[in-house]
Amino acid sequence: MSIQKLENYNNKETIKEEITILTTTLQDVARQMLSEEAFNKIIELADLATEDDYQRLLEIISQLTNDELAVIARYFAVLPLLINISEDVDLAYEINHQNNIGNDYLGKISTTIDVVASHENAAEILENLNVVPVLTAHPTQVQRQSMLDLTKHIHELLRRYRDVKLGLLNKTKWEDELRCYIEIIMQTEMIREKKLKVTNEITNVMEYYNSSFIKAVTKLQTEYKRLATAKGIHLNNPTPITMGMWIGGDRDGNPFVTAETLKLSALTQCQVIMDYYQEQIYKLYRNFSLSTTIVKVSPAVQALADLSEDKSVYREHEPYRRAFHYIQMKLANTQDYLIHDKKHTIRYANVQEFKEDLFAIKESLEENRTAALLKGDFTELLEAVEAFGFYLASIDMRQDSSVHEASVAELLASAKIVMDYSSLSEEAKCHVLLKELEEDPRILSATHAPKSEQLQKELAIFATARELKDKLGEEVIKQHIISHSESVSDLLELAVLLKEVGLVDSKKARVQIVPLFETIEDLDNASDTMRQYLQLPLARNWITGNNNYQEIMLGYSDSNKDGGYLSSGWTLYKAQNELTKIGEENGVKITFFHGRGGTVGRGGGPSYEAITSQPFGTIKDRIRLTEQGEVIGNKYGNKDAAYYNLEMLMSATLDRMVTQMIADPNQIDGYREVMNDIVDDSYHIYRDLVFNNPHFYDYFFAASPIREVSSFNIGSRPAARKTITEIGGLRAIPWVFSWSQNRVMLPGWYGVGSSFKRYIDKDPANLAQLQHMYEQWPFFRSLLSNVDMVLSKSNMNIAFEYAKMCEDEEVRHVFNIILDEWQLTKNIILEIEKHDELLAELPSLKASLDYRMPYFNLLNYIQIELINRLRRGELSKEQENLIHITINGIATGLRNSG
Repeated sequence: MSIQKLENYNNKETIKEEITILTTTLQDVARQMLSEEAFNKIIELADLATEDDYQRLLEIISQLTNDELAVIARYFAVLPLLINISEDVDLAYEINHQNNIGNDYLGKISTTIDVVASHENAAEILENLNVVPVLTAHPTQVQRQSMLDLTKHIHELLRRYRDVKLGLLNKTKWEDELRCYIEIIMQTEMIREKKLKVTNEITNVMEYYNSSFIKAVTKLQTEYKRLATAKGIHLNNPTPITMGMWIGGDRDGNPFVTAETLKLSALTQCQVIMDYYQEQIYKLYRNFSLSTTIVKVSPAVQALADLSEDKSVYREHEPYRRAFHYIQMKLANTQDYLIHDKKHTIRYANVQEFKEDLFAIKESLEENRTAALLKGDFTELLEAVEAFGFYLASIDMRQDSSVHEASVAELLASAKIVMDYSSLSEEAKCHVLLKELEEDPRILSATHAPKSEQLQKELAIFATARELKDKLGEEVIKQHIISHSESVSDLLELAVLLKEVGLVDSKKARVQIVPLFETIEDLDNASDTMRQYLQLPLARNWITGNNNYQEIMLGYSDSNKDGGYLSSGWTLYKAQNELTKIGEENGVKITFFHGRGGTVGRGGGPSYEAITSQPFGTIKDRIRLTEQGEVIGNKYGNKDAAYYNLEMLMSATLDRMVTQMIADPNQIDGYREVMNDIVDDSYHIYRDLVFNNPHFYDYFFAASPIREVSSFNIGSRPAARKTITEIGGLRAIPWVFSWSQNRVMLPGWYGVGSSFKRYIDKDPANLAQLQHMYEQWPFFRSLLSNVDMVLSKSNMNIAFEYAKMCEDEEVRHVFNIILDEWQLTKNIILEIEKHDELLAELPSLKASLDYRMPYFNLLNYIQIELINRLRRGELSKEQENLIHITINGIATGLRNSG
C-alpha cells in the first residue's frame, strides 16, 4: 500500500451511519423539549440549509422570535459538535486498525526510523530528537469544561458502537445512554457566564494530560526505543517528545498572570504527575506478588524492601511488594514537600533518585529472568518519569520587551546609575547593561527606593521562578520569551532582571533568554540582532551552559496581521535560513520555536506539511511549536488521536532533518527570486487594504462580530494589548477569530491572487514556472495548500450578508474589493495546482465539510440576524448570550478557527 494520509482511510459509511444515529437522537430530544411548531421550524431550516436555499432561510429567520432563535441556535450549535465527535471516533479507530494490521501511512514513525537508520549518524539523530508541543495561555477553546466532559462521554459511547453492531453490547442500553448525554448537552449552558480565569485555564488543560498526553507520550516513547533497537541502534536516554506550557507564565498583555499563577501552574502540574505516579506504583504493588520462595531478588531491591514499613507477615517473602510500598511512601512524602512544603526526612531530593529506585527493581527482574514483567505498567511508568519528571511540562515565561525596559529603567534610576535609561541610544543601553551583568555583582532592587506595582510584579514572578526551579528541578522553567524583540538591549534587559533573583550571572543562565521576532520588520532585522548578540562573550557563556543551543521564537500571527499571508510565510522562511546560517558561523545551534496558532492566518494548517516544508537544515534536532484553542481538543482530545498527532510531529521533524526533498537544490535560488517579487507585491496589496484604505476599519467592525468576540469569555486575557480602536492594537486571536466567523477568512489568503496574477502577466511562461514550483518545492506547496483549505471554508455569500450590516455605502464597498480578490485568488490557486475544485487532494476534509457546513452556514445567518437585533436594541442583556452560542457553533464547525 502506498503511503497516504491516514484521514483517507476513513470509513465513510460508518461515519454516515453514526451521524444518522446522532442527528436522529438529537431530533428526538429536541422534539421532546420543544413545541411542535418550534420543532417543525428546526426541521424546515435544516432542509433549507442542505438544499442551499438561503434566501428562503433568511426570510424564515427574520420572522423568528428571540426565544425561538435561542432554541434553534442551540440545536444547530450542538449538531456540528456531534458530527465532530463521530469523525474523531473514526480517526481513533483507524489509527489503531492501521497500526495493528501493519499498514503504512503518512507520518508513521516506523517508516521514518527506517529512513533515518540508513544514515551514518542515525544514533545521534534519534538520541537527540526533541519535539515539544506547547499548550498556550490564550485558548480560543470556546467550550466549557462541562461540555468537554459530555463530548468525552459520547466519544466513548461511539467507540463502542462497533461492538453494538456485532451484538456484543446491548443496543437498547447503549441507545438510552447516548440519548441521556445528548439530552444533557441540550440542557447545559454552552457558554461561560463569567470570564475565564487563568486558574480555570490551568485546570482545564490538565484534563488533557489525564485523558491523553501521559498515555500517548509514554506509549510513543516506548515504541520509538523499540524501533531503534530493532534497527540495531541502542539509545541511552532519548526524550523524543516532551511537553511545554504557557499557561500561568505568559503575562504578555495579561495582567492576571502573576507570581501566584506561575506557582499554581507548576504545583498543579506537579500534583497531576505525582498522582499518576502514585497510582502506577500502587498497581505495581498489587501485581508484583513474587515470592522469594520461588524467585531471587537483588541486594538493592532487598535493601528497599527492608526499609519498608509494611511489616505484614503476609509480605515476609514478597520483597518487590515491600520495595514498592517504600517507594510509594517516599513518593508521598516528596509530593507533600513539593506541593505543601511539609518537611519529611525520608523523601526524594530529585527525580533522579526516584528513577534509581525504579531501575533497581528493573535490574533485579532482568538479572533473575523475569524481565517479561517489565512490559506494560512498569515500562509506562519508567517512560513517564523520563518524559515528565516531577514537573509534567516545562512552563515558558513571556513578557513584552517594553515592560522589561521600563522595569530596568526604574531599577537603574533607583540605584542612581542612569536616571533616564530609555532615552539612551541602543549602543549606550548595551554598554550600561553589559557593565551591570559582567562587572557589578550588586542587586539593584536591594535599595529602599519605592517600587512601582509593575516592577514589584515582575520581580515577584522571577523570584517564584527561582524557587520553583530549586524545588521541582531545572526543567520546570527553561525559557523566558521576549515579545516584540527588536534589539540586543531587549535581550540584555531580561538578563538584568533574571540576575536580580540569581537566575543569571556572568558565567551561566539558568533560564534561556529567547527573543520573539513577530512583525515583518522585526523578522527582517532579526539577523542583525542575533549576529550582534551571539558575538557577545557573555551571551556565549550562557549558550555554552545550554549545550550550545540558542532558541529563537518566530511569530506567525502578528507578522500575518502586519503584512498578510504570503509576506508572513516568506519572511519567516527567509529568517530561518539566515538565522541558521548566523548560528553556524558562530558555532551555535539555532533552534526554532514556531508560534503557530490553530488557523492558517496564525501559522496553522496541517502540522506534517508545515514541518517538512521548513528550509532544509534549519531543524537540527529540536523544535517547539504552540498548540492552542479548539485545536488542542481536536488533536489531543483522546489518547489515540494524541498518539497519532504526536507521532506525526516526530516523523515530520525527523523527515525534515534527513531528507532534502528537492531533486535539484540549486533550483531554490531561482524560486527565491520569484518569491521575492511576488511577496513584495502581496505585502503592498494587503497593506493598501488593511492599513491604507480609510474605510477598512469601519468595515471590519461593522461587518464582523469583533465586538461580540471581544466580549466572549474565550480566554483570560483582554482582546487587545491596549485598545481595539485600531487594527494594530488588536490581538491576533480576535482578529483571526472574527474573520473566520464572518466566513471571509481574510488573514489566510488576501493579497495572494493579485500578486500571483501580476507575476503571470509579466510573462505567460511564469504560470508554468509557478506550477513547477508547486510540484517540486514543499514550502511552496504547503503555502498554497493552506490557501486552498482556507478558501474552501470561506463563503462569500454569507460574507455579503455581513457586509450589509455596514450602513455607509462607501464602507460597504470594501466588501467588493475583498470579493474580487477572493475570486481571483481561487482561480489562480486552482490554475497553479492544476485542479478543477478546491480540496482536490483532501477528499476526507471535503467530505467532512459537506457533513457540517450546511449547519454552521445556517448559524451564520442566525448570528447576522441576532447582531442586527442587538444593534437595533432589540435584544435584552441576557439575550446577547445567543450571539455567543452562534460563535461557539461556527467555531466548532470550522474546527481551526482561532
